[in-house]
Amino acid sequence: MGWSVDGAGGIREYRQFIDGTWVGSVEGNLFDVMSPYRGGVHARAAAGGAADADRAVTAAARAFPEWVAMPASEKQQLFLRAAELVDTHRGDLVDIVVEETGWPSRFVDFQQQIAQDMLRQAANWVYRPKGEVLESDFSGTYSMAVRRPLGVVASFTPWNGANVLGWRAVISPIAAGNTVVVKPSEEAPISAGLVMAQVADEAGFPPGVINVVTHAPGAAEAMGDVFFERPEVRCINLIGGVRTARMLAERAGRELKRSVMELGGYNTMIVLADADLDYAVRSATFGAFFYQGQVCLCTRKVIVERPVYEEFLARLVERVRSLPAGNPADSATLIGPLINDRAVRTMQSRIEDAVGKGARVVTGGGVTGRVHEPTIVVDVPVDAEADHEETFGPLLVVAVAEDAEHAVEQANRHSYGLTSSIFTGDTFRGVELADRIISGAVHVNIPTIDDETQAPVGGVRASGWGRSGPNSLDDFSDVVWVNAQSGQRQLPF
Repeated sequence: MGWSVDGAGGIREYRQFIDGTWVGSVEGNLFDVMSPYRGGVHARAAAGGAADADRAVTAAARAFPEWVAMPASEKQQLFLRAAELVDTHRGDLVDIVVEETGWPSRFVDFQQQIAQDMLRQAANWVYRPKGEVLESDFSGTYSMAVRRPLGVVASFTPWNGANVLGWRAVISPIAAGNTVVVKPSEEAPISAGLVMAQVADEAGFPPGVINVVTHAPGAAEAMGDVFFERPEVRCINLIGGVRTARMLAERAGRELKRSVMELGGYNTMIVLADADLDYAVRSATFGAFFYQGQVCLCTRKVIVERPVYEEFLARLVERVRSLPAGNPADSATLIGPLINDRAVRTMQSRIEDAVGKGARVVTGGGVTGRVHEPTIVVDVPVDAEADHEETFGPLLVVAVAEDAEHAVEQANRHSYGLTSSIFTGDTFRGVELADRIISGAVHVNIPTIDDETQAPVGGVRASGWGRSGPNSLDDFSDVVWVNAQSGQRQLPF
């Protein structure tokens, strides 16, 4: 593979991908990529800066006209070839994702399958209609609304769900006809960026259509400055946290650049008294503790109607205590490490804050290295951070509701709005209640974690704006009114 070489001590060194070529940083520096579980250096990546971002934007801008003009049939074949390569490299990609991000190995195939599904479906997105014919009040007028690509999109990709979200940040912009520069998180530059570049390189995407630049911790700002300063970059595409989103969205507003923000969520699950409790318990366990709670779609709070609260909690605690934790490379492991020490400290701080304000820990709370026990807290007051702030870790709040109305009120009290779920024996009642939940997705008798490639996944309120799937083509396009008159129109003077 051209993307890496053997470095000092046998540690792999990864290059950037700019204009179809694997290159080091302009300054020639590298930075250490750490293993969350082992704690040692997993790899080294190019420590790029402003000059590297500038080169990547130039390459993407130069590639844009050719990419726009490429026939849909040729683009389709590139997407399909990329999907085949994701499958071909499945074993290597699993090892990288496990080592770099701490995903339990038994779940990494989940990421690879979604990536393949996205690429295969995007192969058809290039054939989607690019507009519509409009009615006109004038005779002899042919009026159209035409969707056109923006130009260069700068995509910021996260370390969690790195392979899925990395591909999502690439596929949607290029399927809409744009070229892209990807800046992955320094926590996972390989899984969240360079993997996509390697597949794109092998698949034969034209040089400059997909570019990936990497940077050392604390060095993102210099690259961000380039993306905002270069006029060719028409859109800032972030998949990440609210704090970063606020800074980027504020600057995008000043520069009048479009922004697409897929952010986190304080996701609630409502359990009504008529729900199948065994199924609800299994769904809550999966929703809360999948990938150690480090997925934006994870369940953060379960709101249970009082008649079944005690029974639900007892069954949930029993199930959660049985979850095996430890080495993510072990196929039996369900709970692996948090991404870094800062995440462990945040987890502990949220628990201590809640307990200090009157909450109780009913299971979990311990930590070994970066592997934190799945933890459930109850009686959490509204002024505790755990009650309303997204904790990217295996922490679940369980609360009681007097009735369905009270449960909906509690769910809507939070500022986020990414995903939610309702469990009930009356599906139609669940759908009626779903209409009152303020969230980008409401699932009835389905966990908060649910992601289908063709679905419009995305948030409202503090969870951002923009959608994945074929709906995302609108986010990365301009709509242009093309209005043609046959003959002459009578003018007022």
